[in-house]
Amino acid sequence: MKNLAKFLRVAGIVLLPLVAATSAQAADKLTIGLIPSEDSQAMIESSKQVLDSLESQLGMPVEPFVATDYNGIIEALRAGKLDVAYLGPFSYVLATTVADVEAFSVAVTKKTGQSAYKSLILARKDSGIRNLADLKGHTFAFVDPSSASGHLFPKAGLEQAGFEPDKLFSRVIFSGSHDASILAVENQKVDAAAVADRILAGAVAKGLVKQDDFQVVWTSRPIPESPMVWRKDMDPALKQKVAAALASIKDLPWGDQGQLDGFQPTNDAAYDVVRETAKVLDLDLRSMK
Repeated sequence: MKNLAKFLRVAGIVLLPLVAATSAQAADKLTIGLIPSEDSQAMIESSKQVLDSLESQLGMPVEPFVATDYNGIIEALRAGKLDVAYLGPFSYVLATTVADVEAFSVAVTKKTGQSAYKSLILARKDSGIRNLADLKGHTFAFVDPSSASGHLFPKAGLEQAGFEPDKLFSRVIFSGSHDASILAVENQKVDAAAVADRILAGAVAKGLVKQDDFQVVWTSRPIPESPMVWRKDMDPALKQKVAAALASIKDLPWGDQGQLDGFQPTNDAAYDVVRETAKVLDLDLRSMK
């Protein structure tokens, strides 16, 4: 957090103190909450470019508040201290239970041309694993306990297919990253793994692995990307301006998703798949980060 704060000072980004916003403040500036991705330095740098563009189009200051986890952002939204925020799919669903907010926009990137991605379960083609039942007794890699595509969605998929993940595999590891899971399968350190489709595509594009070496055993439903959300009581005219400005932002980097091709409209219903997954797994969303 010290390195992040130092970076923000160098970059000219001021941490927004959690003080009550007055009506004059609301009219004079837009406050946005951000949660750093795994690569927080890169996320902040790319966010700064997007926010600078947003500020230019709106003709008003755009001030970010950077939190170390989503709880700080959600509390600030609940208290009316933020206008807009960038939240993960699971943290957005939690936010709707405690704050009067809604998703309104989601990034579309040039790499995929989509605002959603999928979770895959992969095995080597020479492993003989062709379906979920074939995974029984094999070793498996998830990414991280809180990873949507690298753990939560595939685990729910297994349960919905009638399997008990805790009993299905002979050994389970958490690799720490999607790339590590892909390479673990490639190098036969594990028999199968759950990863995000876009990260597999990226590894193939970089020449780290060959697509033909893998068998896709299972594919999830589309997982919605992390949304931009706003307080429902934000000024309607400002809402319209913000949505239009985000839609026009292109050719700038946005976290690990690559170059932006604008933000497209989304809505709360798009995240029902996240709510359903939480129910399948009996998740306490407050424990998610």
